[in-house]
Amino acid sequence: MSKSNKEKANKRYPNRLVTPRIQLLEQILATDPSSKLARYGLAMEYINIGEWARAIPEFEAVLATDPSYSAAYYHGGQTLEKLGELDKAREFYRRGITATRDPHALSELQAALSILGE
Repeated sequence: MSKSNKEKANKRYPNRLVTPRIQLLEQILATDPSSKLARYGLAMEYINIGEWARAIPEFEAVLATDPSYSAAYYHGGQTLEKLGELDKAREFYRRGITATRDPHALSELQAALSILGE
C-alpha cells in the first residue's frame, strides 16, 4: 500500500487503540514506575503517533533502570535523528555501543553512528 493510500485508509479507519494503549501503559507505570517494558512500550507508542519529543524521556527512564537495554539506545537515537538532534543521537548510539553485550545490537548501533558520519 502506498503512503498516500495508507494515509487515506487511516483517515477512514482510524486506529482506535492508540489512545487506549497509551492509557494502559500509563496505568501500568502508575503502579510500577520501574517497568522497563511498559516504559519502552510507551516510548514506542509516542513514536507511532509522531510525539517524538515525548518518547525521549521514556527511553532515558528505561536506560536509568536498565543501562544495557540496547533497543532503547537504538530507537532513542533514531528518534533524536527525527527531531534533528544529531549530536544527541550520536551520543545515544555511543552510550549504547559501550553498554550493549549483544553482537547484533552492537552492529546496528555502530551502523547508525557510521551513517551520521562517525
